[in-house]
Amino acid sequence: MKAIVRTLVCAAALSTVVPMSAADGVLVVMKVTFGANPPQTNQIQIEQHRMRMTSTGTNGVTGGMMFDGTRQVMTIVDDAKKTYSEITKADLDAFASQMSSAMAQMQDALKNVPPEQRAQMEALMKGRMGGAGRGAATAAAPKVEYHKVGTATVGKWTCDKYDGMTNGQKTHEVCTVDPKVLGFTVADFQVTRDMAEFFKQFQQIVPGGAAREQPFIMGTPEAQGFSGIPVRSSHTANGTQVVSELTDAHRQAFTDATFEPPAGYQKQDLLGGRGRRGR
Repeated sequence: MKAIVRTLVCAAALSTVVPMSAADGVLVVMKVTFGANPPQTNQIQIEQHRMRMTSTGTNGVTGGMMFDGTRQVMTIVDDAKKTYSEITKADLDAFASQMSSAMAQMQDALKNVPPEQRAQMEALMKGRMGGAGRGAATAAAPKVEYHKVGTATVGKWTCDKYDGMTNGQKTHEVCTVDPKVLGFTVADFQVTRDMAEFFKQFQQIVPGGAAREQPFIMGTPEAQGFSGIPVRSSHTANGTQVVSELTDAHRQAFTDATFEPPAGYQKQDLLGGRGRRGR
């Protein structure tokens, strides 16, 4: 269960990449650092209705996911095991519903448990459910309010710096550039809006999921709370600082094979049949 939730949370985090378009696709390369660990490289390839993210660790091992907005299917690829798994919207919604029901049952069972033991159990639930603890099925994630605080330099870009405040405390930093600086428009990322909708119910069950890692965002100021595309962002998740920095972004054409599992990979059922009950 924990591994499944972690995989889906990471993919849900990617769905915050909001709004892509036309002829050529877009290639985005990010350097992502988790705490004191060596940075990993995330490569995001996007077309109008398809996208793929590949992560490469310092050991050279790669893995990633693909999303097809037309088919409404997410594919998770494990290069180390040479396997892939597909999840449909119906699978994800059913799994989210089962998680919500299981959490509600556990919370109900805790009502008659002594306070100290109940606190321990709730902390355990929070860890195993990817941050979703007591009341997570109905509680909304705290809103991050962004305030422009000046400018900075990231790589070759001069960017506008914003501090993100949650309940009065600074929790996020982003530094953004106008999409035109990178040769993009908001319309260049339509597939990411489709993916956000794909994960909508799952994000309600795991309210902090989408905020854990934001590899690349390009939405409207109203939707994301600041203007432009972040070339650098940082926040703290479960005590670990996560820093994402843009290292390259340009237009590029892709073949169909880019958005398909590699030849010879074996298909596996990621959800173990949980999402298919009653179908």
